[in-house]
Amino acid sequence: MNEVLVADRAGVRELAMNRPQVHNALDEALIDELIVQLEKARYDPEVRALVLTGLGQSFCAGADLGAMQRQVHASEEENLADALRLARLIRSLQFFPKPTVARVNGAAYGGGVGLVACCDIAIGVGTARFGLTEVRLGLVPAMISPYVIAAIGLRQARRLFVTGEIFDAEEARRIGLLHQVVAGEALDGAVEAALAHLAKAGPEAQGEAKRLALAMAELDEAAAERIDRDNAALIARLRVSAEGQEGLGAFLAKRAPRWMA
Repeated sequence: MNEVLVADRAGVRELAMNRPQVHNALDEALIDELIVQLEKARYDPEVRALVLTGLGQSFCAGADLGAMQRQVHASEEENLADALRLARLIRSLQFFPKPTVARVNGAAYGGGVGLVACCDIAIGVGTARFGLTEVRLGLVPAMISPYVIAAIGLRQARRLFVTGEIFDAEEARRIGLLHQVVAGEALDGAVEAALAHLAKAGPEAQGEAKRLALAMAELDEAAAERIDRDNAALIARLRVSAEGQEGLGAFLAKRAPRWMA
């Protein structure tokens, strides 16, 4: 099965995460394929804009259960390599040189929130739910943190990082994670309307405008890579810590962690 389904139409490339049976959770294969497809689209002169979505009921459920099981038994060095893989994906999307649209067809958690945050335009269905739930596992949203903070601001990020609470689409729109919330049957129309606006602009100007916005926010790809390495070291250390091991183990065993006892 292809991890990512690719479709082209009138200058638009759509990448659809194709693991609906696990709510498009991010495993190594899906992350690697998304990186490959972003690289292809980056250098394809026929691609004017990119749409990222998920198949099935969810946009992206974050970390894959199997990947989490491997993290429990992996060394700190192996966890570091795993974290850097996700960092590369998120960074590639954040600094993708063409306009990007997140077609948020359902729930997004953890890394899925990071993917939404990195897109220029984010449109979601009203039934979507979101969460940065890592602290419930004794972890932190390290790899997506710079990009989520850039999208929703420090004040909102601090609240969501420390509570791990689930929030709905209207709250996502209020804090800036989504630009627009629509009914499920209106999602495609809303995405097409956004793409129609993008099609009216000069592609070179769009690229420069995107770089300008990122530069004015002091977001630099080289600096982001350095931050990602520090954050990867942080999450690798936390995964092998006593609290991280307890949180992951409790989640996999479907029990409450000891700190809730």
